[in-house]
Amino acid sequence: MIGVNQRELTREKVLELVEKNSVKFIMLQFSDILGIIKNVAIPSSQIEAALDGKILFDGSSIEGFVRIEESDMVLRPDPKTFAIYPWAQDGHRTARLICDIYTPEGEPFPGCPRGILKKAIKEAEVMGYSMMAGPEPEFFLFEKDEHGQPILKVQDQASYFDLSPVDRGEEARRDMVLALQEMGFEVEAAHHEVAPGQHEIDFRYTDCLRTADNVVTFRFVVRYVALQHNLHATFMPKPIYGIAGSGMHIHHSLFKDGKNAFYDPNSEGQLSAEALYFIGGLIAHARGFTAVTNPTVNSYKRLVPGYEAPVYIAWSRRNRSPLIRVPAASGQATRLELRSPDPSCNPYLALAVILRAGLDGIRNKIQPPEPVHENVYEMTPEERKARGIDVLPGSLKEALEAMKSDPLVRETLGEHVYSRFIKAKELEWDTYRKQVHNWEIERYFTII
Repeated sequence: MIGVNQRELTREKVLELVEKNSVKFIMLQFSDILGIIKNVAIPSSQIEAALDGKILFDGSSIEGFVRIEESDMVLRPDPKTFAIYPWAQDGHRTARLICDIYTPEGEPFPGCPRGILKKAIKEAEVMGYSMMAGPEPEFFLFEKDEHGQPILKVQDQASYFDLSPVDRGEEARRDMVLALQEMGFEVEAAHHEVAPGQHEIDFRYTDCLRTADNVVTFRFVVRYVALQHNLHATFMPKPIYGIAGSGMHIHHSLFKDGKNAFYDPNSEGQLSAEALYFIGGLIAHARGFTAVTNPTVNSYKRLVPGYEAPVYIAWSRRNRSPLIRVPAASGQATRLELRSPDPSCNPYLALAVILRAGLDGIRNKIQPPEPVHENVYEMTPEERKARGIDVLPGSLKEALEAMKSDPLVRETLGEHVYSRFIKAKELEWDTYRKQVHNWEIERYFTII
């Protein structure tokens, strides 16, 4: 796929590539509301039927979709998402197409996360904007035992930017980059992260729909390549207590008439009014959208002070302790970095709420507070209160309550996804709350 411009892919071009590259199977992929990738595999003989929207699946079996009496759903592949996986079996290749979900009546299915992002993108277009986004997903690589089961043992003791030529993690990360490049990803950087066994691969920013598609494929490729190295890759935000967790910082900017709408060379800090209003919108809705950008119980083990994870709702130029950072770039590269999301999120829903929060800021001219240049972690609670610096939710339960109090998040997700997301996550929290954890046994078992 190197050298193929995905933006130029059409139905006819896809058919040509399937034939030319001896593709035997196509994975028709989509996401459930929790961000778990789903797949319907078809032989290449069915590719024309698929591209014509004639492949149906049972939606009642998918988290958050429909009831059994209304189960039929239609997969509509997006030709621009066609990509060939770089591995082959017996000379035969497998490709993937990412799909939108429709009802049998030809209507967009309201439970399709990709459709929700496309709706937010359309709203931005009506206002004259398009959003570009670039993620920085982090992940851990763990060893496996003699039975092939993953264990909580990392395969290195390296730290930030370290290079270990005999490290299996380094070899696996190299092969991940090569696989992604073969699929058309523009990888910008790959390096070891702060914690032992932790890695990061960054790919070039692009329009936010393609970015969400890329994140979904990225997670699959990383796990697949890790398996080839007898390692287990996890995007769990905080798998080990006492070390840094995995985030997925999202760099983003708005463009208007081909120019970066966040850049104003004549303003202080070269940030336009739209950029400041966008920041204002993010800050106003940060607590409300955190359940979407950080959707698991485990997400809130990462969002604690002391491990560089953003906890405090503030913004700054260059300072990495607040929630929003403005990187030292200007002109077409001017952008914001939202530092709270983690790689367990559904990227379609996460980018949708981020975009609509920012658009709300622009529409209603929400002024952000003054930037914070000091290290927020070193401030006392009284100092933070005096500066008006709020804090992100400290648990999934708290995040869900904040989400219920934010009408914009509910409107963005739509009633179908919103209600099912809340229900699934409240069940997750309740199940977690009832468990007896090892910490409790170690703390209380012998002394009470």
